[in-house]
Amino acid sequence: MSPDPTAAETVIIVSGLPRSGTSMMMRMLEAGGVPALIDNVREADEDNPRGYYEFERVKQVKTDRAWLEDAKGKVVKMVSTLLLDLPVGYAYKVVFMRRRMEEILASQRQMLVRNDKPADSVPEEKMAELYRKHLTQIEAWIARQRHLAAIYVSYNEMLANAREQVRRVNEFLGGGLDADAMLAVVDHTLHRQRKT
Repeated sequence: MSPDPTAAETVIIVSGLPRSGTSMMMRMLEAGGVPALIDNVREADEDNPRGYYEFERVKQVKTDRAWLEDAKGKVVKMVSTLLLDLPVGYAYKVVFMRRRMEEILASQRQMLVRNDKPADSVPEEKMAELYRKHLTQIEAWIARQRHLAAIYVSYNEMLANAREQVRRVNEFLGGGLDADAMLAVVDHTLHRQRKT
């Protein structure tokens, strides 16, 4: 498959709920040949030993959009709530990460505990309900956008059958990525909140 000729004008976004595998997908796409827009302000730690792959200005996308010009042809990470603030006038391709809800909640709880923050301020059942409602709303919103295309990738399925998920992502992004390099990034040792 030949590379997508519009790739240089497209902003690729890795999105999803926190702790859903977005950092791993950022590393995979970078390994596959897509330049990553990151600033390393948030350094790697025990919760994300390979790095967070974040770009701080993303958080101000509602008021600061100048960085989007630099994001063309690159991949940037954005938490799902911020997708709603993306301006029209750009072409976006979103790789939206999914993960079992109980694993997301367990991973977040562990991160809070590790950082000496209260881990039980919101009951998990309530948090799961809020997250599920948000996902339903954001996926419906994505489906209505003409300037934005999305593919949904399961973190759990990536670990179970990485080759198939890499094939899907590569195809979605035009087919010009180094699939073997992407596969080499998948790290099962970081799947520490397994729920079956």
